[in-house]
Amino acid sequence: MRVTSGKVVGGQIVYEGEFPEGSDVTLIADDHEAGFEVSSELKAFLLEAMAECDRGEKISAEELLRELQDE
Repeated sequence: MRVTSGKVVGGQIVYEGEFPEGSDVTLIADDHEAGFEVSSELKAFLLEAMAECDRGEKISAEELLRELQDE
């Protein structure tokens, strides 16, 4: 997983660097007009959670539900 920053210019996302053709990307917009805002701590938590998934550190929804029921 790679994290990069950029700006929207003329409706296009502009950033330094390149991604290989066909790369899947996830955008987290720092837009105060969006439906909700997240703190820098929550943003860091979400990015780490995505990195964990990319590393295969995840469980199925069924396993999560079983764990929640056991609590």
